[in-house]
Amino acid sequence: MPADVSGSALAELKDWLGISRPNEDDLLTGLLQASLEMCEAFTGQAPLLQQVEERLPTQAGRYRLSSQPVETILSVEAFAQDGTRSPLLPEQFETSFEAPGSVAVNLFADTAADAIVVTLRSGLASEWSALPPAIRQGAIRLCAHMFRDRDRDGYPGAGAVPPASVTALWRAWRTVRLT
Repeated sequence: MPADVSGSALAELKDWLGISRPNEDDLLTGLLQASLEMCEAFTGQAPLLQQVEERLPTQAGRYRLSSQPVETILSVEAFAQDGTRSPLLPEQFETSFEAPGSVAVNLFADTAADAIVVTLRSGLASEWSALPPAIRQGAIRLCAHMFRDRDRDGYPGAGAVPPASVTALWRAWRTVRLT
């Protein structure tokens, strides 16, 4: 479930762009979501707190979750092919917080399910105003860049690489992952 950006984030972007009317709100909200997704892809960390599900194999072993930073684990469930879920018992697994914001799930035995689903909350901040200023400013600048260039011929849109002015703001928040 993506973070809500319809409040103060949208207001800050509209102020940055000098837009006062609501006729562009849907477009700007979409650009904010795309910007936060690009921020997460670049930094390896979800900017705003969101609920996420990760699927793990059913074989015994230790699995590091890809979502970062993890605030809390909400559930660990066995997922059946018909879509039903059943919670794993505490003696079937353990979770461990490792490096700041990183979590691993250790399954003690193979399970007969089709997958293990871990539901968690992940993000640097619970609301827009609590985001680190560099993350927030980078997201606003990226949105403004995409908004201003949206009608330019050949413009690749949200799939493009963020401008250097944005990546410079986000670089300090980038995580390095050794596998």
